[in-house]
Amino acid sequence: MDDPEPPAFQRARRPEQRELRRQEILVAAEALLGEMPAEKISLRELARRLGVSKTHVVRYFETRDGVFLGLLERMRLAWIEALAGEWPAPPCEPGQVIRAWADSLAARPVLCQLWSLLPSVLERNVSSEAVHTYKLSYQEHRARLAKAVGERVPALAEEDAIRLTDYAVVVLVGLWPFGNPSPAVVEATADPRLASSRVDFATMYGEMLGTMLAGLLARKPSPEGRTK
Repeated sequence: MDDPEPPAFQRARRPEQRELRRQEILVAAEALLGEMPAEKISLRELARRLGVSKTHVVRYFETRDGVFLGLLERMRLAWIEALAGEWPAPPCEPGQVIRAWADSLAARPVLCQLWSLLPSVLERNVSSEAVHTYKLSYQEHRARLAKAVGERVPALAEEDAIRLTDYAVVVLVGLWPFGNPSPAVVEATADPRLASSRVDFATMYGEMLGTMLAGLLARKPSPEGRTK
């Protein structure tokens, strides 16, 4: 049975108080993800870190994956807001944008871990309402990211900048686990004969984004002004 909640956590009645409680939960979840993989974190562990009951966490987020979904949204926005200081000033060479893109994500392993879990885990244990809210937020974030890319690569059509951001997510979801293998895989691939099996996330992610960007830039506009 869960322990009773401390009185301080029973007084969140106003919207700003509830939002403060939500942020406290997200901060605790981020700290735990810096210590252990997501699959080892339970609602009970998260509640223990906060010093509250599991019921308290469920009051603000439906499930553990609901917490992670909220944290993904929070961390993605923080990343996008940091791009102005991390990416080269526009306009610049496409290669500069791609390298900065790959390096800035590689420097945020918790964000990448959560993003890689989105389709297979995070969206499968929450309500349709939570997914709907997340998707609306993602559309806004995607538009901001595409704008940042388009400002730095003016030759890229607006719709292709959006397309590139979508491609980038799909690549991250597939590539991140390969770049962050289990201890057994790390041990096995220490064999020099398996050197080609090792994946450096930032390097390969940059190469894949660069290839996709080059392909989009090479597309010819149609008479209607759309690329094809």
